[in-house]
Amino acid sequence: MADRWATFDCYGTLIAWNAGIRAQLERLFGVQEAPRLLECYHEFEPQVQAEAYRSYREVLTLTLERLAEAEGLGIPEGETDALARSLPDWPPFPEVRAALAEARNRGWRLAVLSNTDRDLIAASERQLGVSFDLMVVAEDIKSYKPAHAHWEHFFETTTADRDRHVHIAASLFHDIAPANELGLRSVWVNRLGEAAGKAKPTREIEDLSPLPRELDELVSA
Repeated sequence: MADRWATFDCYGTLIAWNAGIRAQLERLFGVQEAPRLLECYHEFEPQVQAEAYRSYREVLTLTLERLAEAEGLGIPEGETDALARSLPDWPPFPEVRAALAEARNRGWRLAVLSNTDRDLIAASERQLGVSFDLMVVAEDIKSYKPAHAHWEHFFETTTADRDRHVHIAASLFHDIAPANELGLRSVWVNRLGEAAGKAKPTREIEDLSPLPRELDELVSA
């Protein structure tokens, strides 16, 4: 029987992306300003990614610069690359390692589809402590989700059976909505207690703890 594949977004799903960005915003602009600035950051980054392709290091740097300019804030000298420089140290969510290891023990093959660079995802893979069968990153395909190129590259590379595949992610915009457009099963990791709106994940969980069981229920061995 064909392999079962679980594909994951990385930042916000496996790695604590919001916490990593917020820590740098707090350091640069102060604790009180950081929550509001983080919300604004979420608006600017997709705009930068939708422009001509840039490396994710450049996206992080340019987004920080645009955010500071829009808010009338000065970035301290030598700190424009603060987000990119800190990303390799951003930690995984506490339950992630065990959930990934259990999924692999149950026979699932694991892949990451991420809006990032090859060297940055390598650092995050070391943080996760679990090896993946495939990494598809924006640097490889010169495209950022929610465009479909990550999934297209994944299926071309693996020849995976779509009926034995599940995509797991925290972002409705970047991942769940395009998975729906592609007719794929998805598990939404709703860490922030959001409403799904028009995006309709196949399953919804609060963190990855129940994921191995959810995967087995969606695609039997």
